[in-house]
Amino acid sequence: MTSEQLEALLADVAAGRLSPTAAVERLRHLPFEDISFARVDHHRALRLGHPEVVFCQGKTPAQVLAICERLEAVSGGFLGTRATAEMAELVRSRFPGLLWNELGRTVHLPTSRPSKSPVARGSILVVSAGTSDLPVAEEAAVVADAFGHPVERLVDVGVAGLHRLLAAGDQLRQARVIIVVAGMEGALPSVVGGLVGTPVIAVPTSVGYGASFGGLAALLAMLNSCASGVTVVNIDNGFGAAVAASRICDS
Repeated sequence: MTSEQLEALLADVAAGRLSPTAAVERLRHLPFEDISFARVDHHRALRLGHPEVVFCQGKTPAQVLAICERLEAVSGGFLGTRATAEMAELVRSRFPGLLWNELGRTVHLPTSRPSKSPVARGSILVVSAGTSDLPVAEEAAVVADAFGHPVERLVDVGVAGLHRLLAAGDQLRQARVIIVVAGMEGALPSVVGGLVGTPVIAVPTSVGYGASFGGLAALLAMLNSCASGVTVVNIDNGFGAAVAASRICDS
C-alpha cells in the first residue's frame, strides 16, 4: 500500500464512502502478511516509496502466484523479477493484464498510480554494451518504468565500436541518471562517466570468456573506474541499479 492509497482510504472513511469496519479489513494485513512460506511486506511502499518486488528465482510457480495475489489484493498490482515462462504463464492465467517481459524476465501488473512528471524528475537512460547484456539491461529498464520513471534505452554501444556511443552524445547528456550495463572487461561505464556530469550507475554482467570469471573482472574494473561519480552494483543486478536510479530521480 502506498501513501497515496492510504490517504485515499482515510478520505473515503472521513467522507462516509467507506465504513470504518471495511477500512480495518483492508488494513488487516498491514504491516505484513504471513502466508506460511513468505511474509509479504505490505508496508514497504510507505517506508521506501515503492512496494515489495517479488524475486521469483528459487520459488515455485505456485509460490510466486500466491505472493503476487496478496500484493495485488492490497496494492492493486505487483512486480516480479527473474521469472520463468512457466511462472509467467501461471500468473497470467490469474491476471490477464499481466505484462511479461521474456528478455528481462519480469512479470508486472501495473497499478493505476500515475507516473512521475518527466519534467520534474528527468529520464533514466539504460545503456547496454552488447546484445548479450540486454537481459540485465531490460530488467533495469522494466523496474525503473514500473516505479513510474520515463525510461530510454541505448543498446549495443560497447567500447569495441566507440563511435556508436559518441554518436548518442545528446541522448547521454539529457538523461537524469544513466545505468550502464556491460560484461567482458567492463570498460563502458568509465567511458560514459568521462562524458557526462550526471550520476552513472554501473552494472557488471556475467557475460564474457573464461578470464571474466563470471563477471568478476567487469565488477573489479568498474570499482576501479578512473571516472568520478561512477557507482557500482553487484553482478547482473539490474534491479538494484534501477532502484538506486529511481531514488536519485526522486531526491
